[in-house]
Amino acid sequence: MALAAADGRVTHARVLAIALPMTVAHLTTPLLGIVDAAVVGRLGDAALLGGVALAAVIFDMLFWVFGFLRMGTVGLAAQAVGRRDGVEERAVLARALLLAGALGLVLIALQAPIAYAALGLAGASEEVNAAVRAYYAVRIYAAPFTLANYVVLGWLVGLGRTGRALALQVGMNLLNMALTAVLVLGAGWGVAGAAAGTLMAEIAGTAAGLLLCLSMLGGAVALPRGVLFNRARLAESFLLNRDIMIRTAALMFAFSFFAAQGARAGDVTLAANAVLQNMVMVAAYFLDGFATAAEQICGAAVGGRRRADFAAGVRLCLIWGLVFALVACALYLAIGPAIVDAMTTSEEVRAAARDFLIYAALLPVAGVAAYAFDGVYIGALWSRDMRNLMLCALAVYLAAWWGLRGLGNHGLWLAFLAFLIARGAFQALRLPALERRTFGA
Repeated sequence: MALAAADGRVTHARVLAIALPMTVAHLTTPLLGIVDAAVVGRLGDAALLGGVALAAVIFDMLFWVFGFLRMGTVGLAAQAVGRRDGVEERAVLARALLLAGALGLVLIALQAPIAYAALGLAGASEEVNAAVRAYYAVRIYAAPFTLANYVVLGWLVGLGRTGRALALQVGMNLLNMALTAVLVLGAGWGVAGAAAGTLMAEIAGTAAGLLLCLSMLGGAVALPRGVLFNRARLAESFLLNRDIMIRTAALMFAFSFFAAQGARAGDVTLAANAVLQNMVMVAAYFLDGFATAAEQICGAAVGGRRRADFAAGVRLCLIWGLVFALVACALYLAIGPAIVDAMTTSEEVRAAARDFLIYAALLPVAGVAAYAFDGVYIGALWSRDMRNLMLCALAVYLAAWWGLRGLGNHGLWLAFLAFLIARGAFQALRLPALERRTFGA
């Protein structure tokens, strides 16, 4: 028996019911870094604070590479829902959990070379590196659980159970914050306490998530070996994950390139860009929510061969994404200077950030189509095209930067705007052909 309704009408309410809980879940994630910084900052050692911040970046980048475990699981689960294939719904979860566990163990086995490479690229002081090593040595053991939580989250979203996904995510983040405070300040574990808090929260989140999944499955977890290791399904999953991983690596490169070019422009420009990027990220969490809605709705529509629902899902996710992007743009134009002043006390950084504020305000609008179509393509399992179009957009980004480099940081921001617009435009142009291939002429 399927665990989710496959024929729910695609309405404004349904889009919001999926998107808003996931937006809230995304918004709780930055709080972890803020709490870690606040707690470790009370130890009074700048090197410890810098070490925790750097270690958090290392793990964010490391785990971001494996984001396909969440995204791929959403698409595969949503399509199984659309087909009313309850057995495959369970199989998607089981296969993804096995892969997450295996990849997590590989990361643990390779922890030494990963740490060596990360610290070498960071180029921080020895005091900061020592703090990073203390944090890293504990948190790396959370890898299998972190990746398993990606799978559980993706599976719940694929089934349309975003309320339960939200509860798990928020509960795990709140537990993480509480444990960090207790272990760092109460138990006196220092930097290792911040890492241990995250490790314990990830383990608890995995346990709670698996119990929830078992409850939803009614204890019916057994799968025939032929179903679990079905060659066609495994090949589909492998190709999907490979393509999403390449796409994610390209996206990581784009952000890293932006940061590197900002750093070359000087400390003030680097800091101003960082302040504005934080503002952009908040808006991006809302766009991510509508991308998630597109993943589930369009995936279920493709699985159920319901072309009208697919078209409605694309249209409504674009509309609501644009609404929130325009609101964010208006807010940033109206109160952006006040937000900048609240985030930094440096007058030089404040002045520089105001000079480039217009780009941060326009970025959410420029990115609406890119985010929404990413969700559509993932749900429809059009991963090869998504990968190729991302690489094309990356080429546009680099070409635009090269042509506009004489404008300095203005050129860099304009190139990034071109990158987002190109991503959405390429996917929009390719969409009709893919839709015809999937649903027929």
